[in-house]
Amino acid sequence: MEQIAVRIRDLRKVFPVPLRRRQVTALKGISLDIPAGHVYGLLGPNGSGKSTTLKILLGLVSPTSGTSEIFGIPSHEVRSRADVGFLPENPYFYKFLTGSETIAFHGRLCGLKGKALQHRIAELLDLTGLGEAGDRRVGTYSKGMLQRIGLAQAMVHDPRLLILDEPTAGVDPAGSRQIRDLILRLKERGKTVLLTSHLLEQVQDVCDRVGILSKGELVREGSLDLLTGVSGQTEYILENAGPELRAEIERLAASHGARLVEERPAKLDLETVFLKATEAAAAKPPGV
Repeated sequence: MEQIAVRIRDLRKVFPVPLRRRQVTALKGISLDIPAGHVYGLLGPNGSGKSTTLKILLGLVSPTSGTSEIFGIPSHEVRSRADVGFLPENPYFYKFLTGSETIAFHGRLCGLKGKALQHRIAELLDLTGLGEAGDRRVGTYSKGMLQRIGLAQAMVHDPRLLILDEPTAGVDPAGSRQIRDLILRLKERGKTVLLTSHLLEQVQDVCDRVGILSKGELVREGSLDLLTGVSGQTEYILENAGPELRAEIERLAASHGARLVEERPAKLDLETVFLKATEAAAAKPPGV
């Protein structure tokens, strides 16, 4: 039976606005499961409820109703965070510390010390591609390097679940690629990753499943194959097929000696799926 890393059931959050005597509903009863070892993308426009969901999982905000669990432990319990590493969208680091000292600081907070801590520092610097920058002050790091040292501190206690809030925000294409590759390496190691991002092309590259939020509701959810597949359409990739085959490809392929290399369901890009889902949700009348 597949282990579930994160389970959310009917999660609802209402924030009171005392001075205006009204309420703002951030989450409207969302439910989802994240299998262990998967990379899950939580997407949505600004104000859709992504950050509120993450804060509830991290125990920073209490839900109005509903439940959330991390590896079977209710997320409001402190012990549930023992297996969680977190990278906020805008992490803050002491700029006069080196990369190695930054990881060491967070390692000590997690109870590591001595040779075990030194070994972990070297391992994380190598994993994040910062081996040559470990003795440099963090204040000299680029945005991409800061995000990678942020990933290192999030992983220092070897958590099973990593929660990454916009891990490539403000990072140049080269740095974004490095972070993407790092997430894929973490998946290979069996880690579960929950991330939010506005870079849908990158999400499509790394995620196994995606949930799309709009106005506090989960409007689409499922595997990428399910969400991006086009019903009733198939793509064919042919080898040695000349232009004359394109008009009547299915009938003429065999007679022209072309070899069918691959047959697969036609796909939409994730950006198209995202825009259709959120635009449809935005067009719904209030209360529907």
